[in-house]
Amino acid sequence: QVQLVESGGGLVQAGGSLRLSCVASGRTFSSYAMGWFRQAPGKEREFVATVHWSGGSTYYADSVKGRFTISRDNAKNTVYLQMNSLKPEDTAVYYCAAGRSSSDYQYDYTYWGQGTQVTVSS
Repeated sequence: QVQLVESGGGLVQAGGSLRLSCVASGRTFSSYAMGWFRQAPGKEREFVATVHWSGGSTYYADSVKGRFTISRDNAKNTVYLQMNSLKPEDTAVYYCAAGRSSSDYQYDYTYWGQGTQVTVSS
């Protein structure tokens, strides 16, 4: 069992930056791929980024490529999402998730956090 707790969300102006963190419980964190997803009001949850269990491979949605960076620190059981050049359309609840393989498909992830709100004002 893995429990995930996100933090770092908030209100920021367009063009600003935020860094989200997701801390995992348990000693098996380093064996899981980690992903970030987001869900805006009235929309389906969508993939944002994923990182291999080793941290050596990452993959991004086209909408955030070049602006967001996913990373992980297995010693701290933590995955990060650095978000730069934020846009109003990035406004959503952001969720971290743990799964056995790096994927952009939400159903490949077994464990989910409760989410953290990110609001970008224009």
